[in-house]
Amino acid sequence: MEKIKAIGITAVVIAAIATIATGTVLASTQAAELSGELTIAGSTTVLPINQECARLLMEENPDLRISVSGGGSGHGVKAVGEGAIDIGAASRDVKAKELETYPDLKPVVIGKDSVAIIVHPNNAVSDLTMEEASKIFAGEITNWQDVGGSDEPIRVITREGGSGTRDCFEDAVMKPYDYTIYGKALVKPSNGEIRATISRDEAGIGFLSLGFVDSSLKAVKIDGVAATVDNVLSGVYPISRSLYLVTNGEPEALPKAFIEFVLSEDGQVVVEDMGYIKVSAVATPVQTAAPATA
Repeated sequence: MEKIKAIGITAVVIAAIATIATGTVLASTQAAELSGELTIAGSTTVLPINQECARLLMEENPDLRISVSGGGSGHGVKAVGEGAIDIGAASRDVKAKELETYPDLKPVVIGKDSVAIIVHPNNAVSDLTMEEASKIFAGEITNWQDVGGSDEPIRVITREGGSGTRDCFEDAVMKPYDYTIYGKALVKPSNGEIRATISRDEAGIGFLSLGFVDSSLKAVKIDGVAATVDNVLSGVYPISRSLYLVTNGEPEALPKAFIEFVLSEDGQVVVEDMGYIKVSAVATPVQTAAPATA
């Protein structure tokens, strides 16, 4: 499908990288004490970044109150577009239909992430082709034995509609083969829920942000390529996406200060500590065109 061009997003990304390089962002957020209330909601992938950055800012600014919650990328974009919150968080591009509804949305790239396909550590399967993965999540491959595992039914776990993680996964894994996610898949509302479910289910398979993968899970390779930061940066790992903070129009003082902090040296340390890729590590602007169309 044809995408709508969004030239302004590239400028935002380039400006953010330049600001980080000069080190002026952190100084601007610390020049005067911040006070008031700020509300942030959306992507559960971006949630840990927002929570830690909020904690650090409130620690330095006792009169500042920041409320951070999840709800998914779709919720974050809609809520900020309707004025219900100050900043929306998204782990996918803003969609064309969202820009049509809320034409003043301003997305700012704060990092990059990959989506890993994950199984229980005791699962013998460590590598899938992209086509095998798509068939598993479409319900066409239903037994682990068919992909080199034990003779056991596969249990598919997925995210809810509106999840940026699910959108990224569907675009990269399902759509190239004209598949959709299996209608009988177990639906979970967050990365954390997916992680908890797979860690207890030796026959389960799901997908989640690389930042949520820990020793309780195993990330399978895709066509022999592991989901690692280096492989995302080099472009060889096929399932990756940008992370955004979104405002409705040019951000006012508090939202601007928060976004600037996330883009500062200290904020980008948080991004890396959470398992994501900082903006300055991306060799080229990460969203030069438009918003996704669906």
